[in-house]
Amino acid sequence: MSGSFLLDWVALAVSLFNTILLVWLGLTVLLNAERRTLGVWLAAEGLLMGAAFFVSHSAILGQNPYTPSTGINFWWHVGWIPVVASPFAWYVLMLWYSGFWDERPDPAGEQSLYRRHLPWLAFSVLFTLFLFGLLIFANPLPSVLQVAQLDLSGIPSIAGIPVLILSFPPYILLCILLSLDALLRPAPSGRLMGDLARRRARPWLVGSTLALLAVSLLVGAVLVWLVVQSRSRPVIVAYIGQLAYTVAWFDLVLASLLALAILMLGQGIISYEVFTGQTLPRRGLARQWRNVVLLAAGTSTVVAWSLTIQLRPIYTLLLALLLMTVFYALTNWRAHVEREQSIRRLRPFASGPHLYEQMLTLPGAPLPEASLAAPFNALCQDVLGVKQALLLPSGPLAALAGPPMSYPPGTRLEPPPLGELIQKFSSPQTIGLPLDPPANRGMAWAVPLWSERGLIGLLLLGEKSDGSFFTQEEIEIARSSGERLVDIQASAEMARRLMALQRQRLAESQVLDRRGRRMLHDDVLPRLHTALLALSSRPVGELTPGGDDPIELLAQVHRQVSDLLREMPPATAPEVARLGLAGALRQVLDQELKDAFDEVTWQVSPEAEQRLPELPPLSAEVVFYAAREAMRNAALHARKPGANAPLHLSVSLDWPTVLQVTIQDDGAGLPAAGGSEPHAAGNGQGLALHSTLMAVIGGSLALESVPGEYTRVVLRAG
Repeated sequence: MSGSFLLDWVALAVSLFNTILLVWLGLTVLLNAERRTLGVWLAAEGLLMGAAFFVSHSAILGQNPYTPSTGINFWWHVGWIPVVASPFAWYVLMLWYSGFWDERPDPAGEQSLYRRHLPWLAFSVLFTLFLFGLLIFANPLPSVLQVAQLDLSGIPSIAGIPVLILSFPPYILLCILLSLDALLRPAPSGRLMGDLARRRARPWLVGSTLALLAVSLLVGAVLVWLVVQSRSRPVIVAYIGQLAYTVAWFDLVLASLLALAILMLGQGIISYEVFTGQTLPRRGLARQWRNVVLLAAGTSTVVAWSLTIQLRPIYTLLLALLLMTVFYALTNWRAHVEREQSIRRLRPFASGPHLYEQMLTLPGAPLPEASLAAPFNALCQDVLGVKQALLLPSGPLAALAGPPMSYPPGTRLEPPPLGELIQKFSSPQTIGLPLDPPANRGMAWAVPLWSERGLIGLLLLGEKSDGSFFTQEEIEIARSSGERLVDIQASAEMARRLMALQRQRLAESQVLDRRGRRMLHDDVLPRLHTALLALSSRPVGELTPGGDDPIELLAQVHRQVSDLLREMPPATAPEVARLGLAGALRQVLDQELKDAFDEVTWQVSPEAEQRLPELPPLSAEVVFYAAREAMRNAALHARKPGANAPLHLSVSLDWPTVLQVTIQDDGAGLPAAGGSEPHAAGNGQGLALHSTLMAVIGGSLALESVPGEYTRVVLRAG
């Protein structure tokens, strides 16, 4: 194999390789963009413009430049358009990427990106128009054969040197150096993950820019060398062949440097999808980029080899089709394997923990945490691959979802401060927020968990075990999985509490029913029978043989029936419908609990008074019962034992965004920290039952207590 053959083969293969990659990158940026902004169009057009140059370059390499033809001259003239436009397009693209058009001009900011590059941008535009003017007015441009023979006559020159040759190297150098400055000193990013995206993609883009800088220097050196050669030696056929061989080597080096720049540019694009506007990279795009690089390498090598040996066109076409078909089959096979692996990793989570079955088989036992720990651990270890994670229920479901869940298993992680963090999640559109691990106890991401009721929790993720970054798919999986875990916990706990209530009510009903039957059968009926016999056979006022007065017997029966009626569960006929929520609560304080407190403070804001009639009847009833339970608990348990301190109660109704009922006493408090799980002494259900019912209507019940100081219950419902 001769050196010339090998050189032609490699040069054409590299040119085709660059063409395929640039076309794929340009279309990928355009089609996968989150929003097709002006910057996205500039990025796509710049990449496709580079592809157009290599299309013309490949067409020229595939023909003999010493054989005059219309086709080769066409591609020669067309190729100059992307040659002149590409450096300026790269500069504009790097300005957009660095935030030039997003930065607000600051008259005092001398070092701002906008102020630094505005005059240079205007100068670059003029320089580009000047070069295009040379291409238009240097008419006609020399043909490929004339350039190969170093015949540069007819081109505007200064001191015998073509103006285009004098201007083009400084033009490329200027655009590349300005691009490098914009990359190294960008403006602050205004979008989520923007600064992190730039930091991750910057090494690849800087490397690509440095490769283009080497190209610009080499182009300048080659042009100067050609001018010198055209003046120092006579134009003879033998020398022209040797010169063409040397120029071909220069062309191969330039194309290889451009291939290196394209590879680094592609890696920068897929590393964080900086030009598509996505918040996070996608695992599929990186895999597709690797596949395209392999396809471009294989196809360009085979096609260039077949063209270089002048294989019949049909054989070249068959080779390309077979290669692409085999590659497509391998890609589908790989996608199927990865899909099976993903399903296998998600199976522990997708199979479900069968909580309801466990709850039904263990009716008296608390909700088993181990059943949810398995899918949570599988999510953290197999799907996300994180070092640590923490699932924190919050909002209306916090009282039902149980304690936080930690990964690795058996650890108890302390969450970072959550006050300011939760305030940053105002909309479900925010899929996550990056954190500074050292300042947040090793947590690198905060993923908000949402439902129709609002924010229901946070999933805090530590850094990945392999040191890589999270992808878009991983954050979405983490979010949906965390939401499902919190929902399962809350739903199962709600069902368990309702079942416990149902069992309790059933037991009470059965006990009362048996007691009523026994009392009626053993006590009431015999006494009534005795009284009736006595009244029917004796004059009124005369005692029975046993000495019992019939009137007294009837009075005893009346008391027994009254006691039985009082012990029976009251019918659900609250005063809320008649008096309204505020009036019904006030009635409880004035009648049922009038002697329970030394002082009661009652307050209803104007907003609450105005909007209380808008509250649905079911919600008003649930809030009434929960508030009445809290007031009864305070009356029964809040007074400090053995102390003469007075007991005060305050009840307030407000409506900042939803109805908020606050009930607070200054009594003994709970014996332990109240936390988010409401409970009360007494029947074992207490406020826990009412927190469940509040969650059913979309509200919440929060309990806060300090032993010896106060107990506060806050009810919220919309």
